[in-house]
Amino acid sequence: MDHQIRGDRRPQGRKKLTAERAAYFQLMQQGYSNKEACRIVGINPRTGKVWRNGRRAHKGLSKARPPVHREPSSAGPGRYLRESERIHIADRLREKASIRTIAAELGRSPSTISREIRRNGMPLRGNASRWAYRPHAAQSRADARRPRPKPGKLGQNPELRDFVQRHLERRWSPEQICHALRARFPDRPEMHVVHETIYQALYVQGRGELRRELTRALRTGRAMRRPHRQSAKRQPRMAKDMVMISERPPEVSDRAVPGHWEGDLIIGKAHKSAIGTLVERSTRFVALVHLPDGRQPAQMRDALIQAVSALPTQLKRSLTWDQGSEMHLHKEFSSATDMPVYFCDPGSPWQRGSNENTNGLLRQYFPKGTDLARYSRQELDTVAAELNSRPRKTLGWETPAERLAKLLATAS
Repeated sequence: MDHQIRGDRRPQGRKKLTAERAAYFQLMQQGYSNKEACRIVGINPRTGKVWRNGRRAHKGLSKARPPVHREPSSAGPGRYLRESERIHIADRLREKASIRTIAAELGRSPSTISREIRRNGMPLRGNASRWAYRPHAAQSRADARRPRPKPGKLGQNPELRDFVQRHLERRWSPEQICHALRARFPDRPEMHVVHETIYQALYVQGRGELRRELTRALRTGRAMRRPHRQSAKRQPRMAKDMVMISERPPEVSDRAVPGHWEGDLIIGKAHKSAIGTLVERSTRFVALVHLPDGRQPAQMRDALIQAVSALPTQLKRSLTWDQGSEMHLHKEFSSATDMPVYFCDPGSPWQRGSNENTNGLLRQYFPKGTDLARYSRQELDTVAAELNSRPRKTLGWETPAERLAKLLATAS
């Protein structure tokens, strides 16, 4: 690269960065990302994006700027195949050369050559069983495919868009919707999308493929993506005569036998109200514990006994909880229900992974900062029934209710 990277990175005003621009496009052709190429050349990443994609006119800003026209470099392999390389591929294919041989001659990966032939080849006219690769037609196809932004699949198919929006309103996740589409329309590929397509239609501004307010139906309710952060460790809390999770029978860990439950609380506004959550480990079946008067140990004991008493005998095997003080009377609960209680290690929520995941789902119905005491027993049963009727990826897209019914039928 002939460009001398400038050491002084201070703003230079309205200066034409001719050398920097040429170096930037050369780095992009070599496969560098926009951020890395801009760092090497010494420009703002936004400048690189404007050079490549142009800029639309906005109020208060300068007028629209078209993308910078650039000729492809002929020195060395660039990021994309050039027409001369496609001609070489066609010539060598006629000579019966292998994919790996062609790739070695061009300095490319064999998968690049294979993908190019598969994408831009065409069946012979009059004989669809034979395949031909025509370099100039392949170049035209590649040029037509490259411009951005592209129209989204949801924006072009009203039937697909309506299906996605209806199920988002029912609080289905994008991944659940994608698998439902493949099950409902197995022979219609135009009705198939991946979940990332739905997320981008919701998060990327300006696409207009899905209504913006549908982001409130997602698990997080966020209107934009956020990076994952390390969660704060919980401080140890007291529970007398605890039996730790390390002493739990092996049959609990492999989820083969139903009847082992994980439990926790979701806390309401100002930590003054709560709802108990119970999740069966093998089926992910959810039961909600009504706590209208608080979560003191005696109230927690009585509410859990009432919730567990309604279960069949084969579903009352064990309960795993965190080290919360609300379970101080766990011995009395075990005596009344014949269900041993096992406690997780401090700051180890993954030891109750199914329950933690379910608590996240429940926050769609009971957002943080809500007074949870105002919900009736009937409302909690309605929420639990809706969760138990949702297909789950971990169950092979069966619902928890369906999986529980199968297990009970087998046991009987």
